[in-house]
Amino acid sequence: MPFLDKLQLWAEERPHDTAVVVGSGRLTWAGLRDAAAGLVADAPATTVLAEPNSVRFVERYAAAVAGDRRCAVLDPEWPAPMIEEVSSRVLATTTPVGAELVDGDASSTFLIGLTSGTTSVPKAFTRSRRSWQVSFDASIEFFGLSQEDRTLAPGPLSASLNLFALSECLYAGSAFHTLESFDVADAHAAISHDGITRLVLAPTALRLLSERGLAGDVDASGIRSIICAGSKLDARTLEAARRWAPRAAIFEYYGASELSFVSGTRLAAGEPLDAGGTGIGVPFPGVELNILDDTGRPLPDGEHGNISVRSGMVSNGYLWGDDGHALRCLDGWYTVGDQGFLEDGTLHILGRRSDMIITSGKNVYPHEVELAIASVPGVDGAVAAGVPDDIRGQKVIAGVVPACGAVTATQLRTGLDGLLARDKWPLQYYVLSELPMTDRGKVSRKVLLDWIKNHDPRARALG
Repeated sequence: MPFLDKLQLWAEERPHDTAVVVGSGRLTWAGLRDAAAGLVADAPATTVLAEPNSVRFVERYAAAVAGDRRCAVLDPEWPAPMIEEVSSRVLATTTPVGAELVDGDASSTFLIGLTSGTTSVPKAFTRSRRSWQVSFDASIEFFGLSQEDRTLAPGPLSASLNLFALSECLYAGSAFHTLESFDVADAHAAISHDGITRLVLAPTALRLLSERGLAGDVDASGIRSIICAGSKLDARTLEAARRWAPRAAIFEYYGASELSFVSGTRLAAGEPLDAGGTGIGVPFPGVELNILDDTGRPLPDGEHGNISVRSGMVSNGYLWGDDGHALRCLDGWYTVGDQGFLEDGTLHILGRRSDMIITSGKNVYPHEVELAIASVPGVDGAVAAGVPDDIRGQKVIAGVVPACGAVTATQLRTGLDGLLARDKWPLQYYVLSELPMTDRGKVSRKVLLDWIKNHDPRARALG
């Protein structure tokens, strides 16, 4: 892992400065170095970490990637049989190890990442030390991370967004803060009392912190940057964040576990958001971006195809779970099958081809429908899908969670005017009491369709 040599440097230069804070626990640079060094001798060739956030997690993680060791970080909330199955597969791998707290060979694997697949067992991919070092350099340049920053990533370290933020801060010599478990009040307390200057989180968490921070008069004027990933920002979240943290530049980016960073955008204070739009910025530093058809032929601006990249940040491939629809190489360009197009240098994301709805011969991506509906006033969240239709082949339907009170079909159609082409509008709406989620916490179109089919009370047809 390319942060251990840096950790040694910061421990020599600033031994007593804060390196990591997890809830009430704190590690200095020298304290983290010494604790991890004390664990290295007993660290196996491959370590599986499936535990909640703690300073002990950070110490074990650092030791687990020393030398040529490798580490797999699993969600401790997964069912026990899944953790056991993944662990047994991961621990079947071996690598040479050493006894020092130093970075291993740059080309060697240090991380076994897990991502959802078509089966119950997640796909496992591997990352080299070099790929994350390149990713660190690119993200530090793009987001402007400095040693004066104090980053708060309030989510679980088992999530790649937060694990990368921890690792990036250790590499950059910048203090990293997280919580033992996500709690709005604890996050606000950290922001108020720990001098947090930088947030790394998903848009849903940003909305919670912003809206409750405004209601509770939590001072966020010291926050200089907010980094969002996981889904595109909506107008309501951006407006709340701007009011709560008026001095912050807000970044959003697109990436994939197997590709790392692809594109991103920076919204300065007061800069408008493309509400309902599919644009997600320009290529990240060090990334070449192209739109290719399935034969690897480049497509012109505005034409939809496979979002494809060339960069030093791409993963090595899969240990297991490659279903043929995930990471592919098209004549030297890598894609995970996400569909999009380029327009004036900006990448627009439409979603996975497998999610595409074909209605009356027109290709409609649920992602673009959901972005547009989520921008309609009075809507808190939306999910779209296709259902069979005798006339059109498929028709677009959408489930909507109202922001407050009731929402009408007329209100939704009026709000979509100018945001989404009329031939992509849903023909049926359902009012949802909550967003349909998988047991892994992801919004699911399949669950929505199951609710509708089974007349689940959480989805009520809107006339």
